[in-house]
Amino acid sequence: MDLSLTSDQIAILDALEALTRPFASVVLHETGFALTDPALDRALAEGGFLDVGFDPDLGIGTAAIVVERLARLPQATAAATTAILRPALGLEAPGPVCLVEADAPHRPLPFLAPGATVVVLGDQVTSFTAEAVQVRPEPEALYGYPVASLLALPEGRTIHALTPTACRTHWQVALAAEAAGLLAAALGSACAHVSERRQFGRALATFQALRHRLAEAQVRTNGVYWLALQAAHTLDPADAALAAFHAQESARLVVYDLHQCMGAMGMTLEHPLHLWTYRLKLLVSALGGRGAQALAAADALWG
Repeated sequence: MDLSLTSDQIAILDALEALTRPFASVVLHETGFALTDPALDRALAEGGFLDVGFDPDLGIGTAAIVVERLARLPQATAAATTAILRPALGLEAPGPVCLVEADAPHRPLPFLAPGATVVVLGDQVTSFTAEAVQVRPEPEALYGYPVASLLALPEGRTIHALTPTACRTHWQVALAAEAAGLLAAALGSACAHVSERRQFGRALATFQALRHRLAEAQVRTNGVYWLALQAAHTLDPADAALAAFHAQESARLVVYDLHQCMGAMGMTLEHPLHLWTYRLKLLVSALGGRGAQALAAADALWG
């Protein structure tokens, strides 16, 4: 499969780069654990970047590329589910899309707020618009996203024609694409730190033990990216499950190594590493975690 970017995709990424450049720098001591920016959200919506999946000539493959690039920003956005799940469901509402499994409805959901579209994955794919009485904000959560808990699943939800398998596939693609961008940004941040930080009279990046661990992190990050793009283009359940599994497994290992390379600085709010790794912490547990993805991949390949 040729995953080279098309001229349209390159143009979209160039435009996205120009739009997001002013948001790339933040004042760290004011960010806390979760950083969002309404101005960025408005600019993305007005530019139509989260709607590329509706265009049959661009499709989910292009949406995944957009999601991966946006995940590199220090600001958390609802791009993953909005750009990848909304076209599959045919949802016209521009607000954030939150996904929940019917048998685990109370786990914290990123961007869940009154007015958000909540998609429920069960024997059928259903959705509803969240109301204030159904949402409990979790301001003390340390996930890198603004999260809230869903208190109840209402009756009379809208039923969608999308099958549960297809919904799960799109969800796995969204997870893998976002994880790829988060890993790339976190790795870049850690590499910049060890290149500048000096110890024993030399930069930390010159020590072979660190270089080996960062090289392995780069290999894993590249793998997550390419598997996510392949799954986005094929929308094959096996490809999607493998992409999500590799994303969750790599995030678990790479986040640990990056924080180790950063030392104490990686545990402070004075460095942006947490803005990406704490988001990865939540993605690692999504959809039942890496064990569930491995079983899903085995079932899709040999079941």
